[in-house]
Amino acid sequence: MTTQTFPSRVFSGVQPTGNLHLGNYLGAIQKFVALQADYECLYCVVDMHAITVAQDPDELRRTIREVAAAFIAAGVDPQKNAIFNQSQVSVHAELAWVLGCTARIGWLNRMTQFKEKAGKDRENASVGLYTYPVLMAADILAYRATHVPVGEDQKQHLELARDIAQKFNNDFAASIEKHGFGDAFFPLPEPLIQGAAARVMSLRDGSKKMSKSDPSDQSRINLTDDADAIAAKVRKAKTDPEPLPSEAAGLEGRPEAANLVGIYAALAGVEQAKVLGEFGGGQFSAFKNALVEVAVEKLGPIGAEMKRLVADPASIDAILKRGAERAEAIARPNFEAVKDIVGFVR
Repeated sequence: MTTQTFPSRVFSGVQPTGNLHLGNYLGAIQKFVALQADYECLYCVVDMHAITVAQDPDELRRTIREVAAAFIAAGVDPQKNAIFNQSQVSVHAELAWVLGCTARIGWLNRMTQFKEKAGKDRENASVGLYTYPVLMAADILAYRATHVPVGEDQKQHLELARDIAQKFNNDFAASIEKHGFGDAFFPLPEPLIQGAAARVMSLRDGSKKMSKSDPSDQSRINLTDDADAIAAKVRKAKTDPEPLPSEAAGLEGRPEAANLVGIYAALAGVEQAKVLGEFGGGQFSAFKNALVEVAVEKLGPIGAEMKRLVADPASIDAILKRGAERAEAIARPNFEAVKDIVGFVR
């Protein structure tokens, strides 16, 4: 038996939920830009995941294009990487069925995100919300991706994708070898752990994650905010009466201070220790002025380019179509091989 080796390939997806904000940028999109230098990358707007909860069709179309625009405006090169929306590549849904027959109900019952999103009225949640992690596994494994950038809230789903891949490889080991794929058809995708400030917190409450669903627009910096809005939100961000500490240990028990320092470090591309060394001992007002400067410098051009791109939806649609064609060219042969392995006639 030969040991199968897999070329390095990154897959990641972002839901088209609207109101993309600083947390989305630092937690995901900024990382996508860096990864394209070292990996073959596929960046997907996961619109099929979005409809696990009710969506307005016109709004969904708008937000699909907005996420694609954010990728491009932030620096993801659509010539080098496939940027596409999930529903244009039918292999995602087709493979999800096969993998759903591989996954076990007990595994899905342990998924904490379903429990959180379904809440107390679990019987009224969609089947799609329950099987969401199987579709996520199909998203990754359709491309036999080896690496997936993940945040804290997706680690459990990636572990499930690895379990499903391993079970498929074990269940069909003889057929996989018979069809010339060595000892495994699917890789076990590895997490690419996000760095500092991957988890950006609310500007109004440092104990809560920055979120589009927060009723207060002051709690987040939207990627489409102009310089004046960014400045106002940073200056009004909640802090505490103490000066900034000079060392990281001084941020313990000070979530708002820790959040702002983390945001500055991530936007400036420096370590938190350097930020504290420069601003430690000073008042928040001076630090916030510096944070405004770096935030406007980094985010201002992204917001302006996003607005330019979304004003031309036909161009975005063309990019998504080309990206889907590139993605399909990878995923379709993989799924045809899956059909041979499981015993379908084609």
